[in-house]
This record gives sequence, C-alpha cells and structure tokens, in this order.
Amino acid sequence: MAQVSAGNYQAKSRSRKEGAAVPLDELDKKLLNLMQGSFPLALRPYAEVARLAAVPEDEVLLRVDRLIRERIIRQVTPIFDTRVLGYKSMLVAAKVDPEHPHRAAKLINAHPGVSHNYLRNHDFNLWFTIAVEPDSRLGLDGTLEVLQRETGAESIRQLPTLRLFKIRMDLEMERGTEALAAAAEALDYREPEPIELSELDVAVIRALQGDLPVTPEPYRPAADELGLPVERLLSHLQSMQERRALRRVAAILFHRRAGYSANGMGVWRVPEARILDLGPKMASFRGISHCYQRPTYADWPYSVFTMAHGRSKEECDAILDSIAEGTSIEERATLYSSTEFKKIRLLYFTDEYKRWEAEHS
Repeated sequence: MAQVSAGNYQAKSRSRKEGAAVPLDELDKKLLNLMQGSFPLALRPYAEVARLAAVPEDEVLLRVDRLIRERIIRQVTPIFDTRVLGYKSMLVAAKVDPEHPHRAAKLINAHPGVSHNYLRNHDFNLWFTIAVEPDSRLGLDGTLEVLQRETGAESIRQLPTLRLFKIRMDLEMERGTEALAAAAEALDYREPEPIELSELDVAVIRALQGDLPVTPEPYRPAADELGLPVERLLSHLQSMQERRALRRVAAILFHRRAGYSANGMGVWRVPEARILDLGPKMASFRGISHCYQRPTYADWPYSVFTMAHGRSKEECDAILDSIAEGTSIEERATLYSSTEFKKIRLLYFTDEYKRWEAEHS
C-alpha cells in the first residue's frame, strides 16, 4: 500500500544509553509478560504472579530483582491516568535546529510534566508529551509559549488527544511477529473524564508513585506511611481503579534491553466519518501501545496516531502494514525515533511544577 513521505529531515543515528538487548530465558519472558499485564492488588502480589508462572514466590522475587538490576525492568509502579487526575496533557511536535536538537531537548526536559521526548525523522523533529497541573497558572498554552521562546523553535504544533482509543504498553516477550501484527477483538471506546479527588486519593498517589519495593508485601511501606492497614490501602486502590484514576500496577520495561529496539509512530489519514469505527480496530493490535485521534492541519492530514513497537524496524513495519491491510487506509506515514531524550513516569502533586512556573513565567 502507498505510504506518504514523512518529510525531508534525515535524523542522525545516536547510541542509546539503555544498551543492547540482554538474553532472557523462557521463565524470564513469562514473568515479564505476566507483570506487564497487571501486577495484582493483593497483600502478596508476587505470590499471585508465582502461582500463574507455576514457580515458587522466592524464585519470582529473585528474578525480578535481577531483571531490575540488569535494567530490563525499569520499575514496577502504579500507572495513574493523567487526564482522570485533572492534569492537562498533549503531544507536541516542534521544529528545532536539526544541527543542535540536544540543546532544545535539554530545555524541554527540564519541565517536570515532560514524560517522553524523542528525535524523529521529520521536519518537525522533536516530539514530546507534556502535562500541567489542574491549577497551573500558565496552562498548556502558556507553558508551550515559554518553551518555544527558550528553545528558539521555528514552530510548535499542538496535537492534543481528541479521542483516546488505547494507552497500554505491553511488550510481547514470548511470541513472535505474527502475534504483534495480529488484531484481537476491537476495544470499546470510552473517553476518560476528570474526577473529583479526595484528600486520601492524593495522599495515596503521593505515597505510592515511583518504584514499588521488590519484597513479598510491596504495598506495606506506603500503607505504613499513610497510617493505614494494608488491606485498607488495597481496597482504596481498587476503588481508584474502578473510578479510572488508577489504570493498573505493572512492570515497565527498558525497551531496548528487553529486545525491542524500534518504535514507529504510524499516522493515518482516516476520514472523520470512519474514525470511531477504525480507531478501536487499530488499537486492538498487540504491537500497538497507544492509539489516539488528534487534530489535523493543512500540512498535516493525519487524524489517527498509532505507536508500534518491535524488535526491529521490519517488525514495526509488519504491524503497521497489517493495520493498513485490515482497514484499507492507504494515506499514512511512519515516523521513527533516532534518539530518546527522555522517558519517565510522571510524578503527580509535587512542588516541581509550581517551582518551574515560578522560575520561567
């Protein structure tokens, strides 16, 4: 199928700090699949993982500790929904000096709400996600004005989420390309809405965000900090999950170390009348982690974005080709990242946001 050119800019290849892929045995792969899916909200969650893997709990704890030390697992952590917590966020494409993109990336990365920042093969060469707090004085528009001024970006294009069809990063560790390029049942589309957070909600987020300890009872330290029985904390987390503030608790991997050296942002020119039908279908592919509808522009006709992850560029291409075949959408482009400048999980309700605004406004 025909594919539209991504632009004239030729990205420079640079080494990645995460290093090369690390050999994994079959049990490692099984544990990584299990822990990416959903780490249990249970008193002894590693015992639950061990039961599913049919190995002793001690074996799981030892292996997870090793996988963290070897930088295959980035962290085991709660994953909260930015939009449900009331934060405003968006994807941004910036056109910065192609000879010195690191300078602009460093200035952008200093904002505490920037979670991802990549150099991509396009005239708009710096792509980052940014969030601001519910009570931000500058807001997203004001924050981006500051960043454009400080970086000297020729242009900044705002690409907010109009509809969210999928946001779930699971790297398939046990099966091959055919699994990544296969579609499951189309996902139900449900727009996330901000909710009113209680003081306990905010306290739980502050106590739990970040790395969970690799211990038989990893939720206990946060419960002790909050002065709650562990069972009460787990019950509250289940409530937060039902209210969609907590998406899940899971293991986040270092992609390259886990063998996934490529990611391609597939962008699609989907007619407006077909977006609600095709968005969930595109999102259902195993190799797609993120799927959104975003605004179009005169020089940017692509309305649906899909992030594909593979062990090679060819595997990403196979995933996106399968989507094209399954949807008959021919006008598309693929933007590959050449450098990862930042990739973190956001920390919520900290003083860093207000400090940044005070220093830069």
